[in-house]
Amino acid sequence: MTAVHVVGVCGSLRDESATRVALERALEGAGRTGKEVETELIDLREYELPTFDADRDREEAGDAETIAALIRKADAVVLGSPMYHGSYASPLKTALDYCGFDEFEGKTVGLLAVSGGAFPVTALEHLRSVCRSLNAWVIPHEAAVPRTGAAIADGTIVDDDLADRVATLGVRAVQYASIEPDPDSFESDHNVGAEGK
Repeated sequence: MTAVHVVGVCGSLRDESATRVALERALEGAGRTGKEVETELIDLREYELPTFDADRDREEAGDAETIAALIRKADAVVLGSPMYHGSYASPLKTALDYCGFDEFEGKTVGLLAVSGGAFPVTALEHLRSVCRSLNAWVIPHEAAVPRTGAAIADGTIVDDDLADRVATLGVRAVQYASIEPDPDSFESDHNVGAEGK
């Protein structure tokens, strides 16, 4: 039996990133399912990723092709982002802009967002819309980590219920990695930016 390959993409560039802590917890959860699982964290701090330019081929845009290839090979992807100005962070937006249907169509995607304040609901909603427009199958369970100053200490989620909710996202990523995809979304018919870049 082939191992389920789950990739987490960290949309935060901070050294002390709450997003990274939460993603690592989700990937831990994926590894505890009792199935053979391989997990990988794509930390966008470690890649050169210029602002998306539709006139530039992905192969000429720093590490964009490398990131796209890592996502393409995954059975399931967990996207993690801090909430900035009511949405998800620009490093993750740039990484997603360099991807398209080849990377996401029919793929299982889990969503995770963190914020220093209240629940990062709009960041999760925006990510869900993007993933559906790429015809990804987005896991109904999503993870939100609000008030990160109190929720995370010394690189750990200190609230057990919250830690379990985040770990469950990883469990679901494995559980639904081979689910039959939904029919194409209406939005995907209009998503020319996802073709071939």
